[in-house]
Amino acid sequence: MATISTTLRSFKEPSKDDKLRIFFSLPVESRFGDAGGGMGEEKIEINAVLSLQHQEESYAGKLYIFNPYLCFASLDAKSVRFTIPLCSIRRVERLNARAGVFALSLTLWHGTKFVVQLTSMRSTADMFCARLRDSLKTQLQLGQMKRLKVFVKSLYSEALIAPPTEKPEDDSTPVDNDATPKDPDGEEFAEAGDYLRGLGSEFKYPGDAKKLREASKLKLWTIYLRAHGRHLTLMRYPQCTRLIQVGLPNRLRGEMWETLSGSIYLRFSNPEVYQTLLKEHEGKTTMSTEEIEKDLNRSLPEYAGFQNEEGIGALRRVLTAYSWKNPELGYCQAMNIVTAGLLIYMSEEQAFWLLEVLCDRLLPGYYSSSMHGTLLDQRVFEALVQRCLPLIHDHFVEVDVQLSVASLPWFLSLFINSMPLIFCFRIMDCFFSMGPKVLFQVGLAILKINGEKLLEIQDDGAFISVMRDYFNSLGDPAHPNASDSKARAITNFQELLLVAFREFSVITEDTIASERKRFRSEVVSTIESFSKRAAVRNLKATGQFSKDQLGMIYDMLFKAIWEVPPTGIAAGVVASDGRPETRIGMNTFRMFLSYIVTWARDEIVVSNAFQQRVQREAADHEVIQRLFYYWDRNGQGALSFQDIVIGLDGVMFNDLMANIEWFFNLHDKDKDGSLSKDEVLQLSESLLFIFRAERGDGYLGAVSRFMTNAFEYGDALLEANAESDENAPTPETISSTHPYLSLATFRMVVLADELLESFFDSDLSTSFKLGSTAAEPVPESNLGIFGGLLSTIVTEENKKLFNKFADEIGKTMGKHTVDHRPSLGKTREIALQEPKARETLLSMQSRQRSVSSVSSTGTSSKANMSESSTSLPNMSSLTEKPPVVSPAAESTLSLSPAVPLIPVIERKAFAIDEAKDDDEEEGMYAIGDDDEDEQMMEEVDAFLEAHDSGLTEEQKANAKDLLTASPMK
Repeated sequence: MATISTTLRSFKEPSKDDKLRIFFSLPVESRFGDAGGGMGEEKIEINAVLSLQHQEESYAGKLYIFNPYLCFASLDAKSVRFTIPLCSIRRVERLNARAGVFALSLTLWHGTKFVVQLTSMRSTADMFCARLRDSLKTQLQLGQMKRLKVFVKSLYSEALIAPPTEKPEDDSTPVDNDATPKDPDGEEFAEAGDYLRGLGSEFKYPGDAKKLREASKLKLWTIYLRAHGRHLTLMRYPQCTRLIQVGLPNRLRGEMWETLSGSIYLRFSNPEVYQTLLKEHEGKTTMSTEEIEKDLNRSLPEYAGFQNEEGIGALRRVLTAYSWKNPELGYCQAMNIVTAGLLIYMSEEQAFWLLEVLCDRLLPGYYSSSMHGTLLDQRVFEALVQRCLPLIHDHFVEVDVQLSVASLPWFLSLFINSMPLIFCFRIMDCFFSMGPKVLFQVGLAILKINGEKLLEIQDDGAFISVMRDYFNSLGDPAHPNASDSKARAITNFQELLLVAFREFSVITEDTIASERKRFRSEVVSTIESFSKRAAVRNLKATGQFSKDQLGMIYDMLFKAIWEVPPTGIAAGVVASDGRPETRIGMNTFRMFLSYIVTWARDEIVVSNAFQQRVQREAADHEVIQRLFYYWDRNGQGALSFQDIVIGLDGVMFNDLMANIEWFFNLHDKDKDGSLSKDEVLQLSESLLFIFRAERGDGYLGAVSRFMTNAFEYGDALLEANAESDENAPTPETISSTHPYLSLATFRMVVLADELLESFFDSDLSTSFKLGSTAAEPVPESNLGIFGGLLSTIVTEENKKLFNKFADEIGKTMGKHTVDHRPSLGKTREIALQEPKARETLLSMQSRQRSVSSVSSTGTSSKANMSESSTSLPNMSSLTEKPPVVSPAAESTLSLSPAVPLIPVIERKAFAIDEAKDDDEEEGMYAIGDDDEDEQMMEEVDAFLEAHDSGLTEEQKANAKDLLTASPMK
């Protein structure tokens, strides 16, 4: 079965606004011009300086309103940024600042205050404030602020941090960090355990909590979140990035993952969607659900949570819900591995929305049936290795070692399949914070650290062995023999992150985007070529076509699907064997047939004073619809690649008698072996349609004689039958739908005309042409300089405008002509004259009776013609079902011959991941060892020194003054 997809060619480079949306991790529904939540307005931006309460540094940047979000990014786009839902803003005040300074003070839901100094023109600042005011009113009317109060209680940080209480002006009253958490309205949380959590809270988190310094991490994050907001209102300062690189605390990791990735905004704006999907599709099965069942027991089986039904059931529900939400993608191998890793730290609903962000924005195309995103990034990774590590690249080429043997699972499973869990989750922390570039940076660092060993390998097996040994030693000291105690304390994993983020910091998101753009067409061509070979190879019947001819048919079908994508029941069909199969509907079939059959398209040759061109359009007639349903052997209302091949084989290699029989059967609607009078008239109309553009009146006369002879012979046979059978109908009593003309009689009528005989002998079969789908070139003539340079100077879009302009000029000059090309593709001398019909086989008396019969029945036949044609399948009556595309799991990792099959479903267990039973409650509010805290803070401070706010000393002083300014009255 063939699955033909043109989506890879539909890719469009993201616009400036799309890039901003991705940068701020905004959900797709917040695109500008959307309906919900007052999103009908375009975005607005303004230059601003951000100052946070109790923070020394102020940062210059830009402030944006993407309804319903307020966003800020510093000038360097990496020091400071935030994405805050407007419904979380409780108060906005204009500050009474010095002359010429326009500043706003904003108070968030948790009590966090920050000041933005609007540095643009006053009119721009007024416009921004007006938009902000209107957006806040809209959020209040929609009830989003009330829903926020319920939503935040599902988050661990609310149980971890008590919102700061009101302080006196001298800030001398200390904050009670151990106080019972309360929301801003003074209500206590019911229980500290009301927040969402993953399997790790019950089955323990991987690794040793003491060795991982969980208490110290939790203490530092508590301090940071209290000062910089949390979850929906988190402000990402330089210290946040460094704390993420040090590692997230186990209990906070799930919440931070959804906050950093932006999936928390999807979960907030789509309440109950996950539960609704499960409820609506309960008990239903698809190919995706069947594939999910196969992989459930192969998803991190070494972790205790997936050794019982609780973890397996959660994984099943998340993957199944996503397959229903995104049926086009469904399920793909490696999704189970990634989702299983998410469920250790996240609830089912949190993991569901993070999986949505992974597949849609962070790793697009990674988990599709074609794996085009993975293959593209593998090509990008190879190019980066060639640029950054040329010695390793050249050695791999010399010994024919495929880099993707090891790197493909790294990217596809986010290193979960390769590293111990405690280390791959550290990489995932950075991945969700800094984006896909982390995968490339870590991959390059792995190769560089193991460079000496890699230069000695000779085959793929040795490459995999080196990588396996390295991943097993990530927890070992990197420099065990060093004299410095601090150097001896550095592990291989710490060295890996150091190399990745320092030596390969030049690998940015812009670098990745540029390389993807460079290799996209190459990868798409490779995938399409592989899909074409697979589709041809999987044909069960090929007829008399060669492989090259089958390839031409596939190319024309692919182009038709590209021009007119299938819709309705043809958009996504699952074949009888459970595999997805592409089928085309009537509109796509019309386009496809216009590429192959000369009489199925209208070709007009237009000449004017500047150029001569051919315009081609797909024709529409009842004979094309008949052909569609004639080739639809199974009556599904859509054609597969196999149906089209069998259909073409039934006409392109026919001789005279076979073509006559084929055309007869095409119009025999009820398949009773005879044509009624209505069907004879419809067959005549089909011939007129085929001959519509032929020059002269020869073909028109041939069809006229055909009708005369058909009714003559038909009436003669009826009279002969009436003489022998009293109950047989006569020419006067027969109905327009009664069997009238047999195949033998039809053959006799055709052979009675020389022109029709020639058409069925050669012209019909040769009108089906396999070859280039482009319009046939017009013979060159002296068209002047404009005609010669048109194709090189004018773009495709502007060419239509130029053609229209040239036609108008040609009409004005009297040099505009339009000529229709003959449908059969050639001009025959016999068509330019009136051919003589062969002698009739009937007597003169019989002919006279037949003529009178034709005149008496012609009116009734035409009246019944529309009624009889209604027996054709009606496309509008076909029930349209949503497409269900379920990619075959076993083919997802073997789409490109250059990429070997990788067993991503198998994962080696690492002893270092074993969960330890060390004081679980210590991680909640315990304070870590002071020495460890100081050591970790030294790492954080060293990182902060490299970041600059982008402000002058005078601007810093002004921003500091605004922190103590009073609101305007």
